[in-house]
Amino acid sequence: MPFVVTDKCKKDYRCVDECPIGAIAPRAGDPAADAVSQVYIDPESCIECGACAGVCEFDAIKRDEDLAPEEAHFAAANAEYFQK
Repeated sequence: MPFVVTDKCKKDYRCVDECPIGAIAPRAGDPAADAVSQVYIDPESCIECGACAGVCEFDAIKRDEDLAPEEAHFAAANAEYFQK
C-alpha cells in the first residue's frame, strides 16, 4: 500500500529529497509549492520503501491502510494532486 501525506505536513521538503524515485511533489522552489499547504505522494509511483515516513518529523506520512477513518480523504487528495 502506498504512503499518504496528511494535513500534519509542514512542507519542510525532507521527504521530497529523501524519496528515491521522485514520487513526492511539489519540490521546494517549484512555483506550485506556494499554491498548496502540503506535499503529496503519487500513489501510482510510490514504491512503498518508507524512506519519506522515516524522515518526517511531523508524523504526517502514513501507509494508506493505516489512515484513521477521519484521515481517509487524504489518500484521494494525494492522488488528485497528480491527476492535474
